[in-house]
Amino acid sequence: MSTGTTTGTAGGELSNQQQLEQYGYKQELKRSVTTVDLLIYGLIFMVPIAPWAIFGSVYNASSGMVPLVYLIGLVAMIFTALAYAQMAKSIPLAGSVFSYVGRGIHPIAGFFAGWAILLDYLLVPTLLYVFAAESMIGIFPGSARWMWALIFVAINTAINLLGISSIKLMNRVFLAIEVVFVVIFVIIAVIALNDGTIPGAEFTTDPIWDSSKVTAPLIASALSIAVLSFLGFDGISTLSEESTGKRGGAGKAMIIALVIVATLFVVQTWLASALAAGRESFGENEVGNAFFSLVEAASSSGWSTAFLVVNVLAIGIANAMAAQAATSRLLFSMSRDRQLPKFLSTINSRQVPQAAILLVSALSAVLVLFFVGQINLIASLVNFGALFGFMLLHVSVVVHYIVKKKSRNWLLHLVVPVIGFLIIGYVLVNAAPEAKIGGIVWLVLGAGVFLYYRSRGGAAPSLGQGADDPAVATTATPAADSERRDA
Repeated sequence: MSTGTTTGTAGGELSNQQQLEQYGYKQELKRSVTTVDLLIYGLIFMVPIAPWAIFGSVYNASSGMVPLVYLIGLVAMIFTALAYAQMAKSIPLAGSVFSYVGRGIHPIAGFFAGWAILLDYLLVPTLLYVFAAESMIGIFPGSARWMWALIFVAINTAINLLGISSIKLMNRVFLAIEVVFVVIFVIIAVIALNDGTIPGAEFTTDPIWDSSKVTAPLIASALSIAVLSFLGFDGISTLSEESTGKRGGAGKAMIIALVIVATLFVVQTWLASALAAGRESFGENEVGNAFFSLVEAASSSGWSTAFLVVNVLAIGIANAMAAQAATSRLLFSMSRDRQLPKFLSTINSRQVPQAAILLVSALSAVLVLFFVGQINLIASLVNFGALFGFMLLHVSVVVHYIVKKKSRNWLLHLVVPVIGFLIIGYVLVNAAPEAKIGGIVWLVLGAGVFLYYRSRGGAAPSLGQGADDPAVATTATPAADSERRDA
């Protein structure tokens, strides 16, 4: 971890800690996360095997062109990833869109961006626990869903409290397991397609593009599915204050993770679609386990059970663990700026936001009991929070770079965020009614929280400009630090 010196690097560039001090903060979280660690974290958050659980639903919605859905998703989300990369490079703080919008546009806008995406981050662990609990019922029929959900909550809480080093280790283990099973599936599928194990199954490009089925409404529907399938890469930005790399590392990791996971999605779903032997759709009783049924038909063995177990572990532990880490860092950042209760910025001896982690765990434990069996409702609320936060992120890029910094990089600082805003806006406008109603209720609740903390002098504080602003001195003193934090 950085020792807190105020001298720059050999090339004159400020150290990570100096960059943080320019915003009036002390280095409290442990700096031990490399750019490779950020990349692995992003991959775990997006889940390389994510298509397994939803393959049947996406297959039906896309007329069998599941790989096309993920290609559309990559194109759509790359604009948001580029916007994140630009803001992460300029504002290397842990608060994600809360920090970017707050300093890019205005602290009040930052609060609502943070509050909106908090809906996403708070409910994602709950959604994952509910998903995993449902899958455990398939493995252990007759067992209680809530019991499995609480077991997963307990495991992830323990790992997160042990510190960032434990999270890094677990991320590497789970990523290795997921990649191994991706390879196993590719081998099973290729052998089955070559040997004719499944009647009618064959290699074909129809799942990627079938001109007889592609229509504008289908593409629009696929866009909504695709964008939401990639949620999670943004979580990389929440570890910015724990990164040991250069300030552009988080943004680079986001883009690389997005491309890698999209490639894995396309390869797996193309082969799975080929194994489906051109069928029109999956029936109501088979859509949930469509992928695992195809694995069983292709392998004629017990591989489908192994795949199901790996899927449960990936969602219930690996993905939920990453989501809990991201949520706790967002709560820590908002609390540090006195936008949320002060106790949430408490750091333990392992340099992790202990109070925030415990709060996320407690909320997840309560919410899973309430939301068990209501996956669609949780998913719709998660989507609203993420999409609303993304829209404000795109606006912040334009305001921060074009308006404030007078940038003339029209491509990255104007064209990219405008296209990204329009894509995300389209998906949000066409979201399910319950998502929009629930999201608006959440924002109204946020307005109440904002007014409460503003009345106590805690909302929308004066925020530092950062080390990339030439008007700011290149050193920070403890007095200046205290003064900014009390502003």
